[in-house]
Amino acid sequence: MIVPYSHVLILASLLFLMGAACAGARRNLIMILVGVEIMLNAAALALVAGSLRWGALDGQAFVLFIFAVAASEVAVGLALIVYAQRRTGSVRADDYSRLKG
Repeated sequence: MIVPYSHVLILASLLFLMGAACAGARRNLIMILVGVEIMLNAAALALVAGSLRWGALDGQAFVLFIFAVAASEVAVGLALIVYAQRRTGSVRADDYSRLKG
């Protein structure tokens, strides 16, 4: 059974909205990072669906770059969060107003 293109785009848009809501509503840095990851996965899903619809491999190749960026973002982001947590004792985003300069 082949899933219609519009259904995949609806799923991708719902995932993107859920990730944006998670990143925007939460004050925990780890949950903000999870929300950004969900948004990247939604964009990757939309690119794969478009790639399959039009029969071009460009979208699927671009998804590999998205996964590489997501992996590096998680590694650097978690390292920064661990460092900030050790320094301040909290992972709440509101506690980092001292870093404004």
